[in-house]
Amino acid sequence: MSFFANTATSSTVGAASNTSSAGDKDVEVIDPPTDSISSLSFSSQADYLAVGSWDNSVRIYEVGAGGQTQGKAMYQHQGPVLDVCWNKEGNKIFSGGADNAGRMFDVTTGQATQVAQHDAPIKVVGWVDAPGTGILATGSWDKTIKYWDLRTANPVATVQLPERCYTFDIQYPLMVVGTAERHIQIFNLNNPNTAYKTIQSPLKWQTRVVSCFTPASANSGFAVGSVEGRVAIQYVEEKDVQSNFSFKCHRRDTVPNNKDQALVFAVNDISFHPVHGTFSTCGSDGTIHFWDKDARTRLKSFDAAPAPIAATAFNRNGNIFAYAVSYDWSKGHSGNTPGLPNKIMLHSCKDEEVRKRAARK
Repeated sequence: MSFFANTATSSTVGAASNTSSAGDKDVEVIDPPTDSISSLSFSSQADYLAVGSWDNSVRIYEVGAGGQTQGKAMYQHQGPVLDVCWNKEGNKIFSGGADNAGRMFDVTTGQATQVAQHDAPIKVVGWVDAPGTGILATGSWDKTIKYWDLRTANPVATVQLPERCYTFDIQYPLMVVGTAERHIQIFNLNNPNTAYKTIQSPLKWQTRVVSCFTPASANSGFAVGSVEGRVAIQYVEEKDVQSNFSFKCHRRDTVPNNKDQALVFAVNDISFHPVHGTFSTCGSDGTIHFWDKDARTRLKSFDAAPAPIAATAFNRNGNIFAYAVSYDWSKGHSGNTPGLPNKIMLHSCKDEEVRKRAARK
């Protein structure tokens, strides 16, 4: 196990006001990655944060009760790391990268091993908390999803997708997959080899992220974010589709009060609150918003940084919100200009920022 830090910050996590900048009050994680940050994931068992980066590494941080952080371990891929996740027990971390490999880090032994392989970069990894034994799912630009039983070397199943996998999310038994060309496939993981439903994204431009509602939600569904500064709320079952809607976010008017001349920014991540079922969006415009889908209202908005917010994550009880200030690759290689920051911030969530509002009549 490679320890990359042994000092802690002394700051405490502070909340931003509803409209002000958050950066001067939120706590910065020590020893951040040295290149763009692709993914953040908290353990479901303790306040440990896994971070994937374009510097080929996965870093693991411990977050203290007051917001202080300490680097605990780090392991490497042979190319940029594109996604990270934990297993349910919180003792293993999984990552996928541009080296076409999926890797597992055992927290108890400090050992990293390769557990998955694709023919193209692995864009997303997810833990399927299936009864009896957990399964690792990996989605790739080779247009497949593969399921891995960690006790065997080969995938237990491979699903052919209509296009390159850009994103997926899992809330067992629901898995939602977003691919190139705006395809969205919905899986019931009790029958994981065949899509339960295939739809076209309700958004007109490239899918950037999909995120499933929390299990506490009354009806099964998911949110979709695109490069055009829009989010769609979609329900799985036909009986609920009348509740589908989409809305604009992460946009700025080039001329004040002129709605026809908007600067449009990519929606980079959507994270659902584990307790309240509200959700966050972050974008290339450097802003973060908290939303209540049922009341169809914005709960909080803050200018987090003068740079893109690339990834976000709530901890297991929803009182810490992590966000990565980093280049998001929404403008390709040419947009990665010198001087862009790479840092991870921790925001202390007040209950009034994230709890649901009374639904509109």
